[in-house]
Amino acid sequence: MAESSNWTHLHAQLHRTLLHRQILPSHQRLLVAVSGGQDSLCLIKLLLDLQPKWGWNLGIAHCDHRWRSDSEASANHVEQLAKNWGISYYLETASDIPKTEAAARQWRYQALTEIAIAHNYPYIVTGHTASDRAETLLYNLIRGSGADGLSALTWTRPLLDFRLPILDFRLGNSGENPNSQISADFRLENQDENSRSKIQNLKSKIYLVRPLLEITRAQTGQFCQEQKLPIWEDSTNQDLQYTRNRIRSELLPYLETHFNPKAQQALAQTAELLRADVEYLELAASDLLQRAMSPIADNRQVNFQLPVKLNRRILREAPLALQRRSMRQLLQQILPSAPSFESVEKLTSLIFAPNRSQTDPFPGGAIGRVENPSIILARQARIPTT
Repeated sequence: MAESSNWTHLHAQLHRTLLHRQILPSHQRLLVAVSGGQDSLCLIKLLLDLQPKWGWNLGIAHCDHRWRSDSEASANHVEQLAKNWGISYYLETASDIPKTEAAARQWRYQALTEIAIAHNYPYIVTGHTASDRAETLLYNLIRGSGADGLSALTWTRPLLDFRLPILDFRLGNSGENPNSQISADFRLENQDENSRSKIQNLKSKIYLVRPLLEITRAQTGQFCQEQKLPIWEDSTNQDLQYTRNRIRSELLPYLETHFNPKAQQALAQTAELLRADVEYLELAASDLLQRAMSPIADNRQVNFQLPVKLNRRILREAPLALQRRSMRQLLQQILPSAPSFESVEKLTSLIFAPNRSQTDPFPGGAIGRVENPSIILARQARIPTT
């Protein structure tokens, strides 16, 4: 049980957020990702102090990327904190050092998911803040992202669905789906009996939850100082070869100095507004896609295995924004990697293209063509060899 502490503004703010958003139900097992930095220490301390009100069973997970010479010492530091607080501690160390930020993030979520499965935690909680949300918006804006990328850090999202094995919709083959959040090693059919029994005790999904998205990094730092929490400084956060560090250290302070002293809060608010818009548009696009898809030949079942047949009349009645999103949703299920803007535009253009128009091959070999009144997305016909 956590030591008693004064009830601060952040305690009250987080308590109100959880009551309002209902993202961390009471009496649940929560796996808290703790790096040792100020954001994750602020998070775990707040949750420990709120634990008597919510009845959670808390555990700490630490992921060692082996990027720094002091990474083992950092892991030991977090483990000692867990012992002091009397809560479970789980360590995952990378066998191969991730080469990029993206690879490290993918490995980290995979490791957290594995720990959650093995120890029956339906919720993984991270210390992402409003500052992270602002940085992510700027990072994706610079890269040319749409509204989805600008609102990428959400309050909660499912990491793993246990209701069905993970399927691969690429060209109708079975196997690993690269668009899922975990590798094929975590597919239900590959779990040992112990893991299966624990999975069955979970809800259908493991959820990733970010409850600090209305709290800035400055606030978490002040909280740690007031609570005398021993922060383990991550030296890689000062390395400006990483784009996010440069946004954090140079771009955001410039915006705050010369344009808006509350730029972080303003950008985070923009991300929150965009997220609501994105969720609505994604639901509407999904409905449009389901109405536009038709079974082919004698197969009455509509699914994402090629060939796919789309009703152009139904698609034409929709706004361009929904046309693009529905085509992207289709390509996400079919292509071997996330569809590019060019791929989405290429398929969308067939909605109004003349009969017999066709695209060049998409990644993986599929081709879209117009056969009035439909769009057919199918494998490219192979030319016989002599």
